[in-house]
Amino acid sequence: MDTVSRLTETVLYETLVDYLASMARTVEGAMNRALDSLVNLRGMETTAFPGEVFLLEPRINEMEIVIDEHAIRLLRRGSFSDDEMRLIVAALKITNDLERIGDIAVNLAERVISLRELPTTDLPEELAPMASAVRAMVSKSLGALIFRNVEMATQVLESDDVVDQYRDRIFERLLQSMTQEAGYVGPGMQFVLATRHLERIADHATNIAEDIIFWVRGLDVRHGRGLITRTEMAADTETRAAGQSDGQVSPGGSGVTENSHGLHRDVTPAWNTRHA
Repeated sequence: MDTVSRLTETVLYETLVDYLASMARTVEGAMNRALDSLVNLRGMETTAFPGEVFLLEPRINEMEIVIDEHAIRLLRRGSFSDDEMRLIVAALKITNDLERIGDIAVNLAERVISLRELPTTDLPEELAPMASAVRAMVSKSLGALIFRNVEMATQVLESDDVVDQYRDRIFERLLQSMTQEAGYVGPGMQFVLATRHLERIADHATNIAEDIIFWVRGLDVRHGRGLITRTEMAADTETRAAGQSDGQVSPGGSGVTENSHGLHRDVTPAWNTRHA
């Protein structure tokens, strides 16, 4: 391939990444408006946010179509490296998860509108911290996408269990409140749905992080494969250091370095994995 053709190929692939980053920022904006209006239900500054979320949804859907079409055009060219192939595959999957986050932002905005029509009700105690955790997961996953940063993507995977713990505690307290007070059933059900929406956003952020690791490192880490937890990384580092001081060489690595097919079952972490 001559220099001009190679340059053209590079521009086409960088364009795909730019499209992804643009869609990611738009989705994050919609999600942030939905989260802000949820945690500040009665605030005047968030009054217009649900409507803004609704207006952003068609733009997000159009971005998904544009990215898919661009990725398909790249596939039809039939000439790409392994890295480029992984980018195309990851892009097609990431756009789907981004679009779903946009849809869930709309669902959250609908919950906000429903809650505003009900009598004033306090937020569940841990809903705001859960929203902050979800916001951080999405921010890190999109940062990992823009900067092609595996470390940030790995942090997203580690955060998923925290969001699930918030969900369980909120559900338990909402059920208790609805059982004890019949008048709380209406808003309680809206908060149950909102909490479920937050969990689903976290799931899609996890999916995106897994796809970024696949794109950048060529590792399939879905279903807890191919990753080493931070505790295990520290223990592995100490073991290798001790081995080197004895004149021995220990295999292994730090972070995401091994292909999942070559790992022993004992290093498979209990992280949540790909979600529909």
